[in-house]
Amino acid sequence: MHALIVTLLVIVSIGLIIVVLLQSGKSAGLSGAISGGAESLFGKQKARGIDLILHRITIVLSVLFFLLALAVTYFKI
Repeated sequence: MHALIVTLLVIVSIGLIIVVLLQSGKSAGLSGAISGGAESLFGKQKARGIDLILHRITIVLSVLFFLLALAVTYFKI
């Protein structure tokens, strides 16, 4: 049981790292200031959809990580 939970914890933590690295930053610097007018004119629906999906996946994986970390300490042999 303990080995299964530890394995799931490692898989979830790797997935969480990958999803966080795939997300775009909140501040885009100078390029964000230049492209800001184009985004307000044409909209940012595609990027918003991808960012929203990645944000939700991050929330789910972080909750799973927290619960699995607690389970590892509870079922420790």
